[in-house]
Amino acid sequence: MRLKVGDLVVYPAHGVGQVESIENRPVNGVDSSLVILRILDNGMRITIPVRNVSEIGLRPLISLAEVMKVYERLQSPPVMVEASNWNRRHRAYLDKLKTGAIADVCDVIRELMTMRGNKELSFGERKLLDTARSLLIKEISMVTQTGEELIGREVDSFFPPPKTAVAVAAQ
Repeated sequence: MRLKVGDLVVYPAHGVGQVESIENRPVNGVDSSLVILRILDNGMRITIPVRNVSEIGLRPLISLAEVMKVYERLQSPPVMVEASNWNRRHRAYLDKLKTGAIADVCDVIRELMTMRGNKELSFGERKLLDTARSLLIKEISMVTQTGEELIGREVDSFFPPPKTAVAVAAQ
């Protein structure tokens, strides 16, 4: 992927960032080409060696045409992570988010939102869902130039409402 200053890209598990500069600096005594990226959500700056860009999963934003494919994937039946306990599922979901692939982010959201419709999620599950949901909503918002609140409502509309502790106890 060829990057230039001003490009918007997705950094896995951190979200949309903008290329601030591409610089040559010595790293361990060797002149290295580095991409300086600023994450738009929190202002965090990340320095990435150009040679590692594809290895870490840095990718361009999805296209406008791909937004519909994302919505179709969210609405498809979930293929739940097969793990006997929450720790293993949590690790599997984190690994998916770390790839940065939009399909993996969709899968995490779809599975956790489906689970949320059947039972109250644990704190860790809710936190993971919030992270994945935020990553997806921010990217779609940037691509479609639509407010995050509207995109969030659109994404939520694909899933059953969450089970609350009261509703679960009544069953």
